[in-house]
Amino acid sequence: MFDHIECFYRPATIREALLLLRKVGKHGRIVAGATDIVTQADRSTRYLVDVTHLGLDYVRGNKRGCVIGATTTMAGLEHSPVIRALAGGILAKAASTCGSIQNRNMATVGGNLANASPAADTAAVLLALDAQVVVANSRRKRKTALTEFYAGPHRTVLNDELLEEVVIPALPGGGRLGWSFQKLGRTASDISLVNVAAGLQADARGRIKWARLALGAVGPTPLRARNAETLLLGNIISEDLLTHVGVTVMREVNPISDSRASAEYRREMSAVLARRALRECAAQAGCKP
Repeated sequence: MFDHIECFYRPATIREALLLLRKVGKHGRIVAGATDIVTQADRSTRYLVDVTHLGLDYVRGNKRGCVIGATTTMAGLEHSPVIRALAGGILAKAASTCGSIQNRNMATVGGNLANASPAADTAAVLLALDAQVVVANSRRKRKTALTEFYAGPHRTVLNDELLEEVVIPALPGGGRLGWSFQKLGRTASDISLVNVAAGLQADARGRIKWARLALGAVGPTPLRARNAETLLLGNIISEDLLTHVGVTVMREVNPISDSRASAEYRREMSAVLARRALRECAAQAGCKP
């Protein structure tokens, strides 16, 4: 399986890792849990740079939000008290659906994002949470919105760079909040056919103050359904409104047909899961239709 690999590096510092990445160039690959590289079997990869010894396995919460180190595993997210208390626990729930127990003990949040699969379960949730990523190269460190991180299927803006951490800003305050994560897969441990993350806040009259709706596995990259979000603003949740939201979502997504599902099925289920997620959010916010 790895007979084409010439060197395996395990740097002890971020600086050492960045210098190695610059040295190995396009034939190098960062690994942590290695759950993606095993299945992809990309024979153009000649060098592996293991980043598990860089001290990037952490979850820290404070008044300004939450910071997650790139090598934090799915199991770490699933069981973290900070993540379970964040936004109704939707990130913990998404992490708990990322494959088998064995996979979740190895797979990392940084790898899940950097692999840039359109179906990545944590990506839709982090988009709904307005997350940013901190990336570094041998010269500088920068922060970019997750919405700007993806360049296409299995492509990101990373260029000889290391994803160090994920930053989730403090969530809007006040009451009447609701959050939901919905996933459709062929089996409990399979990758998503469609996934949806949603959040909203209602005012005292039940009108939507803000709404977030993100989807995965229905486009070249995970996406925010901006038009559907706008449609919700200032309105009271009703079945008619949810029907209009579903139609809008179907227009915003751009799914493909593959061995798991047809584009038509994914498009239809995008609307179904979006409505289901928003109903759950509305129930939590005390404005169930």
